[in-house]
Amino acid sequence: MTVQTDTTGSVTTVYKVSGMSCGHCEGAVSGEISEISGVSSVTAVAKTGEVTVVSAAPLEDEAVRAAVDEAGFELAGRA
Repeated sequence: MTVQTDTTGSVTTVYKVSGMSCGHCEGAVSGEISEISGVSSVTAVAKTGEVTVVSAAPLEDEAVRAAVDEAGFELAGRA
């Protein structure tokens, strides 16, 4: 799911990530994704496997996939 937020000029995208099971997992995924240029906020929830990313513009799926892979998890796609 991608939502354009006109009021702040940002884009919110929700991704599904498989393999997260705890707070450490959430932190690893959040840390890697937040290093992508233009990302202003990342919220990962292990219980649901959802990662909400707020960025200045839509992100390349491959950049997000590479960041999630670097954290040791698998990007299952957009929610």
